[in-house]
Amino acid sequence: MATTETTATTVTAATTEASAADRFRAAVEERRTDALEELFTEDVRFYSPVKFKPFEGRAMALGLFGVLLRTFEDFRYVGELAGSAQTAAGVAGGSAESAILIFRATVNGKEIHGIDLLQFDEAGRIKEFTVMVRPLSAVQTLSEAVLSGLVADGLVPQP
Repeated sequence: MATTETTATTVTAATTEASAADRFRAAVEERRTDALEELFTEDVRFYSPVKFKPFEGRAMALGLFGVLLRTFEDFRYVGELAGSAQTAAGVAGGSAESAILIFRATVNGKEIHGIDLLQFDEAGRIKEFTVMVRPLSAVQTLSEAVLSGLVADGLVPQP
């Protein structure tokens, strides 16, 4: 009987994470930043491919997504993987249920291939979000476009 209860709990937790990943994907595909708010923890950490330190906090992550959704042309998810992985905090942070969303997009004429790594807390909300993109020329183009948007929106100072 205890095994059945454990299995049911595991299935429920996995379903919660899958549901959060599905809701995140739908919000991004529909370009609805308002739908993202409930999916992030208050202290979410957003790891960018162009900045060493993460962007921190729900308000900053939502502002950044507003810029990203305006910057990407022809954004689309093309695949999804799920499992668990160690968080950016390393061994001390433990591992978390995770989803990887594979995407393609264009920015200023450059095709971008990338992944969004979503890591969830116990309630199924996104606590860490990591973006990885290639090729290098696309990373540079994306960096310039996003910085311009962040400055225009008053989220970061002019460098």
